[in-house]
Amino acid sequence: KRLGAATYSTFTTTFDARARSPPRTAAHSRAALSAMATAGYTNLCCFACVEQSALGFVTRFGRFVRFAEPGCTVVNCPCGEQVGGALSLRVQQLNVQCETKTKDNVFVITRIAVQYEVLREDAYNAYYKLTDPRGQITSYVFDVVRSYIPRIDLDDVFTTKEDIAQAVKDELGKAMSSYGYQILQTLVTDIEPASNVKAAMNDINAAHRQRVAALERAEAEKLQIVKAAEADAEAKHLAGQGIARQRQAIVNGLRESVNTFQEDVTEVNAREVLNLVLTTQYFDTLNSIGSSSRTNTVFVPHGPGAVSDVAQQIAAGGIMAAATTQTMKRGR
Repeated sequence: KRLGAATYSTFTTTFDARARSPPRTAAHSRAALSAMATAGYTNLCCFACVEQSALGFVTRFGRFVRFAEPGCTVVNCPCGEQVGGALSLRVQQLNVQCETKTKDNVFVITRIAVQYEVLREDAYNAYYKLTDPRGQITSYVFDVVRSYIPRIDLDDVFTTKEDIAQAVKDELGKAMSSYGYQILQTLVTDIEPASNVKAAMNDINAAHRQRVAALERAEAEKLQIVKAAEADAEAKHLAGQGIARQRQAIVNGLRESVNTFQEDVTEVNAREVLNLVLTTQYFDTLNSIGSSSRTNTVFVPHGPGAVSDVAQQIAAGGIMAAATTQTMKRGR
């Protein structure tokens, strides 16, 4: 850094005095250097420090002379040299927030992160050609985003984030390369529509999921009903088979009883034997009804002549059943 005229005069006087003096020993030389430093030699920017990962620009009376590498750099202050500035060679990030409208007339705020660096071989253009690189990058991002997003719908904005980022990177790469900047990466970090639009999107999503849940519940209930009906049909089928087998066993038993009775008593015919067997079963039924403690009260007309009446009723029932069977056969 430059100091006042008094310090510069002190340095000049000391330097001239040492220059006019005859050569002396090494001790005298070290003393001279110490006196020069004390007089403000280093404070006249004859030594300048450039940080690591940076590049300094040495100028002479405002005109660029050379680059200053990281570390201590010697500049010729009396001749008007100084370190006019420095550029960082590190990777930098610029966050840009842009509001625009989609094709379906929804305003969204898009946040984009741009990662860039200065090209060392083109640092001259980066420093002297561009005054505000971050502002320039922001302008290009706005231009690309506001020309790309209005061509697509809101839903497509979320699904084409990579395409938007690539479009921004391509445009920035072409524009900033001539200024000595390299665009490393562009990232679409956030897409935020208006609050009422987000609420509507959430409602649509919730309604869709509720509809799917209702369909799944209905399908589950349908499956339960179908399975229950199939189980009931299977149960009735098995019950019918059981009843048929039971009746077949009863018929077989009656047939054997009739045949056995006719073998022993030849004067009776098969109908009389059947009536006798049915009457016996009737009394067995009455006995089982009366002996069960859990049977409800059943009123059955019965008297001394009930045995013959029962036999006649059973015979009449058999005749009616036979007539019905014949009628059904004729109908077929």
